[in-house]
Amino acid sequence: MPIDEDKITVFSDYVCPFCYLGKAAMEEYLEEAEDPPEVEWHVFDLRGYKRNEDGSIDHDVEDGKDEDYFAEVRDNVERLKEEYDVEMTLDFSLDVDSWDAQKVSLYVEQSYDEETFGEFHERTFEALWEDGRDIGDVDVLVDIAEEVGVPEDEVRSAVEDDQLDEELERRFEDAQQLGVTGIPTFAYDGHAARGAIPPHQFERLVDGV
Repeated sequence: MPIDEDKITVFSDYVCPFCYLGKAAMEEYLEEAEDPPEVEWHVFDLRGYKRNEDGSIDHDVEDGKDEDYFAEVRDNVERLKEEYDVEMTLDFSLDVDSWDAQKVSLYVEQSYDEETFGEFHERTFEALWEDGRDIGDVDVLVDIAEEVGVPEDEVRSAVEDDQLDEELERRFEDAQQLGVTGIPTFAYDGHAARGAIPPHQFERLVDGV
């Protein structure tokens, strides 16, 4: 997977709260930067190792994340939510599987212009984290897509498209080979930062300091 070193490359998943927070911080940096770089998004399947064949999430998979871990996550999200002035629910939607959302997002990216993809991408994040909608529900994805001009039949076809499954799997493997082990990861010109970093850290990332 080629990485454009002149763009901020973002590896993220819609169901990751820190990806949503990190996106908000990055957007604040981009608004204030004199010559902001372009942004390129890459999906990274956060819960693939927990996904059953039927698409459901198996919460019994041992991953070392106990109640104390999630309590700390909630505390950190609450803190960053206030620090970055982000509106979001604290429902972490642990039962939501983003795989179909990723497939539709990839389809829109490949089939439509950059503006349409950007709007779909933004509205999918907002649907989950602001409106509390289940983006694992195809009907929800249809609603989001139709708002940006993507017809229902194309969305449902994308969800059933095995080639999109293969492409997502390949991209996930490529990201791992690039050294991405967690999300969000922001990369620029050979440098990378992980986590919901503050706006000033994006400046350091882009300036290489």
